Amino acid sequence: MAVVDPIADMLTRIRNAYGAFHKSVMVPDSRMKQAIAGILKDEGYISDFSVDGRELNILLKYFEGKPLISGLKKVSTPGRRAYVGVEDIPKVQNGLGICILSTSRGVLTGGAAVKDKVGGEILCEIW
Repeated sequence: MAVVDPIADMLTRIRNAYGAFHKSVMVPDSRMKQAIAGILKDEGYISDFSVDGRELNILLKYFEGKPLISGLKKVSTPGRRAYVGVEDIPKVQNGLGICILSTSRGVLTGGAAVKDKVGGEILCEIW
């Protein structure tokens, strides 16, 4: 069966894998998912990721037995896209989390989008 929202599927797989305390999770590969995984790695939410054929292998990260990601929320959906200007980029959990945006300059965190003075589509929030 075809997946309607691949980004939401990726986030759900990560959320479920953290809930079951898995060391890694496999998701179907795409450039958008690689960009999101790269941001998660740069921000310290996951250990690493690699591409194995048509699968993206994400190594999860724990601190003192607890997952580093306590919440994931998909904001923009196929039925309701959420676009924001640079002045409307939200702070997630009062700055303790990040939001990931798809912009004209690529996939960026909210902070990087503010620095570059560019808005876009809010993909998800992570805290």
